[in-house]
Formats: sequence, C-alpha cells, structure tokens
Amino acid sequence: MTLYGYARVSTNDQDLTIQREALLSAGCELVREEKRSGTTLEGRQELDTLMAFMRPGDTLMVTRIDRLARSIGDLQDIVRQLKAKGVSLRATEQPIDTSTAAGKAFLDMLGVFAEFETNLRKERQLEGIAKAKEAGVYKGRKPSIDVEKVKALHANGQGATAIAKALGIGRASVYRVLEGDAS
Repeated sequence: MTLYGYARVSTNDQDLTIQREALLSAGCELVREEKRSGTTLEGRQELDTLMAFMRPGDTLMVTRIDRLARSIGDLQDIVRQLKAKGVSLRATEQPIDTSTAAGKAFLDMLGVFAEFETNLRKERQLEGIAKAKEAGVYKGRKPSIDVEKVKALHANGQGATAIAKALGIGRASVYRVLEGDAS
C-alpha cells in the first residue's frame, strides 16, 4: 500500500513547491508533478504514469481535487479508473473518501465547483477581450508570418514547401498568404 502524490499547476510560471511539500508531509513516497492545464486529460504524462503504475491498495493523493481535474467528466473518469484498479483517492485539504456514498457525493460537488470556476474564468476573459476591442486596445495576437518574405520568396520562384521550410512555417500558411495575394 503505497501513497503516491500528484501535483499540478496550469502554467510554467506557477510554482509547485507548496503542493509538493504538503504531499510529502502527508506521507507520499513519490510525488509526480506537471505544469499542464487541468481542463483536459490530454498531454498529462505524469498523471498517466501514475495511473499506469499504481496497484490495488495504493492511494493517489492530491492537495485539492481541482489539481486533479477541472471538469466533472474528467474527474469521474479518473475516479472510475482508480476504482477499477483498487486505488483510493485522498486530498490533503478536503475530506474525501471515495469508498463511501457521502464521500463520492462530496467529490462530485467539488468537481462541479471546479468546472464552474473554470467556466466563470473563461466568461470573464471573453468579457475583458470584448471590452478591450471596443476601446480599441485589443488587437489580437501579433502576426507570426512575415507576409512580405513569403511573397518575395514566391516571386523568386520558390514553391510553397521550400518557402515553408525556409521560414519555419506550415505550407498551409504559405498557401493562405499566396491565395490572399491572388484575390
């Protein structure tokens, strides 16, 4: 029966120290960490490694449920996988026991709130962008393709593949520039 910790933050500039220390203090023998969004399970190699490695009787520990998943669907998928493996789930900051009906209900409520918080954050972000656009402040992302270089290389007789390779961009981007030039 091994206690494994999982720590996650969303961005590279965030720090995992507090989570790591809490998990180690709670008795975790191993803590896996990653800096990936919790809104999806895709690309979360450290979580995948833990899920593949844990055996019946082991426990997965997180500091809070939102470190594990930010959507109720993903959280339920993780819990089902853990249950199928005979692995329990605990959190250092929340009273979670997935072996009881009350614990499962509490876990689901926390998952709903984590998803709700994510949705609110997205709404606020979209409102802020719309307001900035109205004020003429928000112009969007700066173009990553030098249109003039694409046109110059094409004028020199280079094909889309050669242009894409020379500029480190995709061929589809080259075609979009050239098609825009033709219209």
